[in-house]
Amino acid sequence: MISKNQIKFIKSLHNKKNREEEKLFIVEGIKSVCDLLITKPNIIKYLYATENFIIENADKLKNVEITAEVVKKSELEHISGLSSANETLAVCKYFEDNSVTVNFKSQISFYLDNIRDPGNLGTIMRICSWFGIPDLFCSPGTVELYNSKCIQASMGAFLRVNVHYLPITELITTNKIDLVYATLLKGDSIYKEKITGGLIVIGNEANGISEEVIKVCNKQITIPSADLSTESLNAAIASSIIASEYFRNKF
Repeated sequence: MISKNQIKFIKSLHNKKNREEEKLFIVEGIKSVCDLLITKPNIIKYLYATENFIIENADKLKNVEITAEVVKKSELEHISGLSSANETLAVCKYFEDNSVTVNFKSQISFYLDNIRDPGNLGTIMRICSWFGIPDLFCSPGTVELYNSKCIQASMGAFLRVNVHYLPITELITTNKIDLVYATLLKGDSIYKEKITGGLIVIGNEANGISEEVIKVCNKQITIPSADLSTESLNAAIASSIIASEYFRNKF
């Protein structure tokens, strides 16, 4: 049984301020927690699960040093951030900050400029995982990786894609990036540009790419539209189209 203090503490982690203070975040759902048990069991600090989940995943639970606390589904509803509680919830430690060097001449990555929707960030992480893009870069103003909705939307991709937050000028300088593409409504068609490497900037859902970031981009690209009455594409959809085209050119 989960105590009142435990419930209060776990619920507090649905708030960004408390997550940052504790350096802890929540992972929910059978698929995400199972992926966690297989790939990064060492970051799990607390694990709550129904008896059914524990029985069905006994082999995976052997990877975890801590003991899962058996709870009823009704108890999970008190600590869940989902509209309908699942069978398990894990409280995890933040990932360690690791420096990274990407060969942008033969590899692309995305830079998210002030993306605010956690669902978009989670979906873009999932897209990166699908197309074999191991690193994703974000402006300091982009929604945090550890937002519960972002973790949920990533469908386990948060375990496979490294997310980094830093100013774009620092990223460009450190990695000596030659090609920095701004994704805009007006630019060269991605089907003519033949993208094989470089940094692709995806803008804010409402305002697009900021003027400051556009200034450091040396290429402007667009996804051609057959319907001029449609104003723009969702950030995640645009990312998927660009990633798919890069993948096609690569192979």
